[in-house]
This record gives sequence, C-alpha cells and structure tokens, in this order.
Amino acid sequence: MSASMIQHTPSAYDYPLLIKHLLHTPLATAPDQEIVYRDISRYTYRTLRQRIGRLASGLAGLGVRSGDTVAVMDWDSHRYLECYFAIPMMGAVLQTVNIRLSPEQILYTLNHARADVILCHTDFLPVLDSIKDRLETANIFILLSDEGERSQSSAAFAAEYEDLLARSAQDFDFPDFDENARATTFNTTGNPKGVYFSHRQLVLHTLAALGSLASPAGQQCLHYGDVYMPITPMFHVHAWGVPYVATALGLKQVYPGRYLPDVLLALIQREHVTFSHCVPTILHMMLSSPAAGNVDLSGWKVVIGGSALPKGLAKLAMDKGIDIFGGYGMSETCPVLSLAQLKPGLTELDADTEIAYRTKAGLPIQLVDLRIVDEQMQDVPHDGKTSGEVVVRAPWLTQGYLNDPTNSEELWRGGYLHTKDIGTIDHEGYLLITDRIKDVVKSGGEWISSLTIEDIISQYPGVSEVAVIGIPDEKWGERPLALIVLKEESMGTVTQQHIQIHVKAWADQGVISKWAVPEVRFIDELEKTSVGKLDKKVMRQKYG
Repeated sequence: MSASMIQHTPSAYDYPLLIKHLLHTPLATAPDQEIVYRDISRYTYRTLRQRIGRLASGLAGLGVRSGDTVAVMDWDSHRYLECYFAIPMMGAVLQTVNIRLSPEQILYTLNHARADVILCHTDFLPVLDSIKDRLETANIFILLSDEGERSQSSAAFAAEYEDLLARSAQDFDFPDFDENARATTFNTTGNPKGVYFSHRQLVLHTLAALGSLASPAGQQCLHYGDVYMPITPMFHVHAWGVPYVATALGLKQVYPGRYLPDVLLALIQREHVTFSHCVPTILHMMLSSPAAGNVDLSGWKVVIGGSALPKGLAKLAMDKGIDIFGGYGMSETCPVLSLAQLKPGLTELDADTEIAYRTKAGLPIQLVDLRIVDEQMQDVPHDGKTSGEVVVRAPWLTQGYLNDPTNSEELWRGGYLHTKDIGTIDHEGYLLITDRIKDVVKSGGEWISSLTIEDIISQYPGVSEVAVIGIPDEKWGERPLALIVLKEESMGTVTQQHIQIHVKAWADQGVISKWAVPEVRFIDELEKTSVGKLDKKVMRQKYG
C-alpha cells in the first residue's frame, strides 16, 4: 500500500512510547502484588501508582516543570522506584546520582546535568552540606528518611518526602508528549561523562530485555512468579533497566537499601527472592559471608555484568545451586546488549563447557546489531579466535555525551557506537569479551587478554579474587602482573610459583601465549570502582 493510500483517523490515538504506559498491564493484572523495602515498607502496585501520582503532584507544587532535572541521592528503595516513574512521567528528567563518588565528583555531576531539585537521603546529608553552596542551579531540596528519622543539616529543605506525598493529590494527570523527550540522565563511571536516554529508548529497552529474559524454556529466565531484587545500584544505568522490566511484568519486588551481605541474604530467604543481578565482586562478597551457609540459594537466578564473570566464581555459585549467567552492556547502552543464555541445543553439556558458555557475554538480545570489527570497521571472522572491537547499534543507545560534542562524535565514529571492548564471536554466535582496549597487556609483540589470565587464576584452589594488569617492562614493553587475594585458609600455603605453574600449564597446551605467565603479587584487597568493578586504572598507578 502506498503512503498516499494510508488512512489516518483524526481521533485515533498515536500511542507514543512513554514510560507511563509500562504501568497499564501490572495495574490491570497484578494490582495487589507486593513491593517491599527491607523490613520498613510493604505495599501493593495499586499503592505504587497512587504514590507516583502524589510525588508528581508534590513536585509540581514545588515548581517542578517539564524539562527540569530532578536528582536523587538514595539507596535502593521503593522511593527510588517511584522516582523512576513519576519524574519522567511528568516530563521532567530524572538524574540518578552516584552516591559512591567523592563529594567533588558529585558536585560536578549535579552542575553538569544542571539539576534543579535534589532528593537526598539522610545518610548523604554531610555530602550535600559540603557542596550546596557551590551548586549552580539546584535550589530545592527534599529530605528522604527511613522510619521518619531527621538528621541535622544546614540545607533548607522544602519538604520531607513522606510529608510531601501525604499532602499531595494522587490523581496527577500525566500528559502525553514527544516520546523522544529526555527521561533520564546520569554519569558514567571513571571520568564521569553524562549520558541520557529518552522515553522511547527506555520503553524499547524494557520490551527487548523482557522478551529476551522471558524466552528460555527453563533456566536463565525472568517470568511471572519470580521475585525480583536488584543488587546493582539504582543510580547505575537504571539498575540495568530491570526495575522497569519487573514492574511491567507485575512481579513482586524487593528493595534492599544499602548492600550489606547479611541483609541481602536474609531478604533472599525471607522474601523468597528468585531473580537478581550484580557485579562479580558483590556476589563474591555475599558467597564469602558466613551467613551464606545458612541460606538455601538453589534456584536463585543471577545475571552477572559490569565486568567479566570469572569461571571460579561461576563454579562456586553453581555448586550452591545458583542459576548464574553473564550479561553485557555499558552505561552508554542503557545497558543490556547481550545475555549468556544457553540455546536449547546447548543444555546437555559437560560442566566445564557449560560454565564456559555461562561466563561469556552471550547472545545479542532483540533489536541489537552487534559486530566485531577491525580498525577499518570490517567484520572479522566468527571463529571464536579472531578478535576485534565490539561496535553496536540498537534503538536505545545514548545519542551522545551531555554537552560534549567531541567525545560524542568519537563514540559514534562510523555510524556505530564504539564500546572500546575487544571480543570474539564463536560459530554459535556467542560474544566473549577478551579485554578492554585500555586493559590489554602488550607483551612480546602480542596482545594478551588480562581477563583470560584472571579466568585461569580464579580456578586455582585457594584464590579468592584476582586482577591482572600490564606493568612496564624494558625488554618486552609490558608484562602481566597478577594481583591476588587468597582465601584465608590458603594464606601461607599457596605460593607465587604455584600460580605461575598453573598458568604455564595452560600456555603449554597452547590455550594462551607463553608471554601470559604473569608476575604474581599477593595483596589484602583489590581496588574497586564506585559500582564494585575492579579499578585497574588505580591498580596500574599503584603497582605499575
């Protein structure tokens, strides 16, 4: 049918892709489903919708208008979930503030995003007090508190969150507007660059992630009946977008507040949590807790992202009955690009092969155009060996960095978003990230994957955590250095030579280069970023 023949009824509803529409199905099908915040709050989806309306009414009463930016500094809570919806639904922009950054970095991100309003939890009042006089645009402050506690602060608060909701109307009329309107903004880790996403992008990301997570027949899935608890901060890439997915499905949701291993494990047990996501270091922290021995974790499904899932950690989790699998994405990609779900033909595998698949970055989810390319942007063979940079297209990728045209142009060089990750794709279509471009070790004329060495060392008995970095070498350019934290019972018994012999055995089999056998240093703790990833930049400065 030609365009001229298409009929358009003037009264027809065009249905823009807006975040508010994600609430239709759960309110129709699961209005009495629970949303839980620690041991503090428990209410239904029906109440969630009322509180979303009250929050929007309260913010509007304080002068918040379409296009304004509202920043949130909170732990993972029911309040944050309400902000995920109310703020963008009223046409404002939600800024999720990384509360683990330094006060100076937080000040930078608030001024960079030109925040108008700040919602601040009592735990972060010292930070707010230290920066409030240097805020360039924010002049309205709202206090967030648990169980009504009030902390002293020099900031002039316009309202306390619960008081604001109590005095505000629940029937806020959320308008229709352009689906390409900005909905959220936040800053990347490392050198903070602002990224942003529209309503259209977030809705499409939600639907694609929902479809991919719901597709498997048995394991590695998210579906009706699951109980969801994020263990990825809600300030970091919308908690990987899964709160939107869980809400659209009408699942029971559990928000844990601050991440304390014993609290997380107790919530899993008490609320029967079946689906979570986190970075490897958080899962390692939980499984290393003495409390883990008292909690049945069998059947708990966990997506690991943020950094590579080590085979040693995957085996430890699977031995406890955890249905663990990797995922891949980044701040700039909203974030999910791929999931390491097993194809139907790969469900009957030996243990080692199954772990090898589960620890990959996985298969692209719906609508993702993912390529591995050389420096000329030509595709490399999908043989599981030939590596190149991962470049992607999807309808939810950030269109650039906030107020940074130079880096935005570089990000989208050649019409694809450049991840700066090196990877391979095997004949089954599975992506394996072999390193960050900046983390690869260049030794003896070869590029050596730090992630591969880490993976091998993580499987050695007695190793708790490991990070591999490149350090300068006069003869070879760089040499790999393995920084290792041993399990307490293995201290004094595992030696540097043990580790090197273990790695050399893999080199002798031709699995890795002979240049990959690292120097070894045992340390007490690995440096981490604000979201729990290994901070190799700091490690290179400290040990290189």
